[in-house]
Amino acid sequence: MGRPLFYEIIEKPATSCTIAICSAIWFYVQRKNIGYAQLGLSYETAMEGHHWRIITSAFSHISVLHLVFNMSALWSLGVVEQMGHVGLGVEFYLHYTLVLVVLSGVLVLGAYHILIQKFKLEYFRRVTAVGYSCVVFGWMTILSVKQPSSKLQLFGFLSLPISFAPFESLILTSIIVPQASFLGHLSGIIVGYSIAWGLIYGMDNYWAISMLGWIVLAFVFSLKRSGAFDLSFIEIEPVTDPSLPSVGFLASGNGRTLQMDELPLVGGELV
Repeated sequence: MGRPLFYEIIEKPATSCTIAICSAIWFYVQRKNIGYAQLGLSYETAMEGHHWRIITSAFSHISVLHLVFNMSALWSLGVVEQMGHVGLGVEFYLHYTLVLVVLSGVLVLGAYHILIQKFKLEYFRRVTAVGYSCVVFGWMTILSVKQPSSKLQLFGFLSLPISFAPFESLILTSIIVPQASFLGHLSGIIVGYSIAWGLIYGMDNYWAISMLGWIVLAFVFSLKRSGAFDLSFIEIEPVTDPSLPSVGFLASGNGRTLQMDELPLVGGELV
């Protein structure tokens, strides 16, 4: 007999919480009938100031199969939390999840910018990426470097050697799921190698909390400036240079309303 699920949840607290958050967001989005175009990340919306989509796109999913596939892989990769003896562990997992979410999103936008501006591929201007697999591919890559003898278990019956899993999964998902975001998955792999090889290092509780604080501030002000959410307690007014805002905090007024703009898309990408 296998171990009770309860004990595995206790041993993977950060992974379990992430899966719960992604699942709760998916149920909320389905219940409110919110489309992925309203939460996903695209070059066009980023240029319009919707930088908050770097966060919302990572935790949103298009379908239940998309959610199940990503969360199944993430659950298997949660073994990272149990590897404190090799320099990983829960704190490492939490610290670098922040890095993976933000940097993989920034890399995707950077890739879109190059394809649009240098190669004139206008298709990528409005392609929208949604999903947590940028982070999944990042952890897959980190584990392949730190613990190459491990196995990646998917759906309880599929087992892949972790040392080859990042690029095997990159190729397979691109073939099996044509809508899968090749650039999104590749961005996760690049950030994953940067962390595993020590190119990105030095994250501790102080830097993680500081980074989280800046992410929250940037998220809130991006919501306000883009007009996606009415934050009545924040006022942003232009000063002498319109590009430099002055920020004032006001007493909270009436209830807040969510305003989602319809976005015409060329296509969507699963990440």
